Amino acid sequence: MRTRLATLCQAHGIQVLFAFGSRAREALELVDGRRSALTDTGADLDIGAKPSGPLGIKQKALIALELEELFGVARVDLVVLPEADPFLAANVIRGERLCAEDEHAAVEYVLYVLRRAGDLAPLERERLSLLEKR
Repeated sequence: MRTRLATLCQAHGIQVLFAFGSRAREALELVDGRRSALTDTGADLDIGAKPSGPLGIKQKALIALELEELFGVARVDLVVLPEADPFLAANVIRGERLCAEDEHAAVEYVLYVLRRAGDLAPLERERLSLLEKR
């Protein structure tokens, strides 16, 4: 499974791939070979991808379809990290890292995402405060 996932990532220029949300640990166990299949709960699988460059809509759809087939799920929700809200990206990288082209670069990217979210946290708190006052 890990080899098939690495091949998929390489074919689409995905440098780092994460699973997050309720099925993240289960997805990691499948990739690690500690599980033969995901539990058939009907829930989608949330995946975050850090590509080497921009992805077109057709390529995003193809990646999601290939991940659905690989993981044996009806639906994959794909989040392209450079396009995501900084706080969503921070949530994604707190999940399980399934695949990384370069481990050092993956760690650097995680630190970048956390730093970016941290830098924007005061502005987000202010925005939420203003929304609550409405």
